[in-house]
Amino acid sequence: MNADRLQGNWKQTKGSVKERWGKLTDDDIDVINGQRDQLIGRIQERYGIAKDEAQTQVDRWMKSDLDTERETQRRKAS
Repeated sequence: MNADRLQGNWKQTKGSVKERWGKLTDDDIDVINGQRDQLIGRIQERYGIAKDEAQTQVDRWMKSDLDTERETQRRKAS
């Protein structure tokens, strides 16, 4: 998943974000509104971690989500 898809699919994705980063509040989710930089900042704030670490976590999560989506598409095509 890339940043554009994150924003475009936010309604579907925010449940996954809350599952992955449970300390984020509903208000945080509303403020993030699919914006990668906001997501990174809120994770940094809630978890007390460095920006680099928050970016790494988001990048890994986005890649994992993309891999899952590709696998789902592959299975449908089979």
